[in-house]
Amino acid sequence: MTKTQILKKLRKFHKWPGIVITLFVFLFSVSGILMNHRSGISAIDINRSLLPAEYSYQNWNKGAVKSVCQLGGDSALVYGNLGIWLSTDQFRTFQDWNAGFPSGIDNRKISKIIKTPDGKLFAGTYFGLFQYSQRQHGWQKIQVPGSEERITDLILKKDELIVQTRSYLLRTTDSKSFQTITIPAPDGYDGKASLFKTIWVLHSGEIWGDLGKLVVDLFGLAILIISLTGLMHFVFPGWLKRRRERQSNNAKLVTVRNFNLRWHNRLGWIFIPFLIFVTITGMFLRPPLLIPIANSVVSTIPGTVLSSPNPWYDKLRRILYDDQQHIFMFSTYDGIFYTDENFREPMHRLINEPPVSVMGCNVFEKKSDGSFLVGSFTGLFLWNPFAGQLTDYISGSPFEATQVMGPPISKDMIDGYFSDQSGNEFYFDYNHGVLPIRNNVNFGVMSPEIIRKSPISLWNLCLEVHTGRIFESILGMLYILYVPLAGICILIVLISGFFIWRMGYRKK
Repeated sequence: MTKTQILKKLRKFHKWPGIVITLFVFLFSVSGILMNHRSGISAIDINRSLLPAEYSYQNWNKGAVKSVCQLGGDSALVYGNLGIWLSTDQFRTFQDWNAGFPSGIDNRKISKIIKTPDGKLFAGTYFGLFQYSQRQHGWQKIQVPGSEERITDLILKKDELIVQTRSYLLRTTDSKSFQTITIPAPDGYDGKASLFKTIWVLHSGEIWGDLGKLVVDLFGLAILIISLTGLMHFVFPGWLKRRRERQSNNAKLVTVRNFNLRWHNRLGWIFIPFLIFVTITGMFLRPPLLIPIANSVVSTIPGTVLSSPNPWYDKLRRILYDDQQHIFMFSTYDGIFYTDENFREPMHRLINEPPVSVMGCNVFEKKSDGSFLVGSFTGLFLWNPFAGQLTDYISGSPFEATQVMGPPISKDMIDGYFSDQSGNEFYFDYNHGVLPIRNNVNFGVMSPEIIRKSPISLWNLCLEVHTGRIFESILGMLYILYVPLAGICILIVLISGFFIWRMGYRKK
């Protein structure tokens, strides 16, 4: 096969997939860049009515509610991704209780609300710790040590408020001065990191902090410009032909075409290794390529955030204190661990622990009989680690692990749980909303005001676009293949484009 024939075939592989993939490259690039700056876009919301029907709230679904904080009598605070709403009539009506939070639904996503014995209210959010001011009738932010603002859980131990972020544990008795608690490393800790987490932070650039994010943003901008200049190069021949037919002077248009092609090629050969890297790492963050790496660990890359001396960097999800066993228990990215109440012993892994989705633990509570409720997108389980008992709490049957690897979710995608003052229990399912457990008591209905004031954040919309979930209403379950197939198409365009440049344009 001659060089001309090879170039002809390569141009076909470069041209037609490139035209098809341009729109998706635009979606990947823009959504990825915005996702890297969550705090900067946290005030921007999108009305859910503009999105497919499955993005509308129904029966408190889609992570709307995490739990309920009882205030006394019939008063209670319902909280979650829709902020905080007060009910004073057993969940028949609701009042907006989000005063004081910055604008934007992302700024009032609540992970936990806790009431102290002296009546103080604290709320842990994605962007910090807040305390309710009775005088100002609104929430006020409390400055906590460190740069990490995302609060994953709050608990009380006697007169201490324990505040947990994704990496650190803090304690305070006056909500003004905080002490950082050093959580001991687990037994046999070797300093290695999850391969999935490593690929995740490499893909986003977070592995090198804010500077790394900006570098990856540059890659996203580069592939966007390369795609647009490539599309213009496809359009130019038609423009020139029509100009010639009208016998018009097209010298200026030819200059523009040449300038466009020159920068298309230049940006392509400069950025191609980085764009291939970002594309491949993105493909491994979604099924099916995610499945073989999900449980793998690798050595950390020196000088990056993953090589932190903190063995729990970005791993802490939920915490509870067992006042009978006098231990702290942690649900983490690596499993469920415990240590003594003074944090002197190494963290120990508990046996026979319930399955927890990679998306994290959403329910972690102690029951009066000494067992624990553990809930995530893999179900809700009643667990007694000291007796070796594990039960599916919704069905009441003993849990039996499946032997065949399947999706990391179950039919019961647990987003939250609470028990009212009469002992009636409810769980919040991501798809179906609030459902009772072994009783016929109904929870309140979402009011039109709550739905109207609960848009989707721009960041979450970008996540839906970036992962392809936004196309589920069109593709069904095939949307899972959107990222790997788009990635393969992008790789074909990048690699064929490089060889076209090397064989046909390099000397020029």
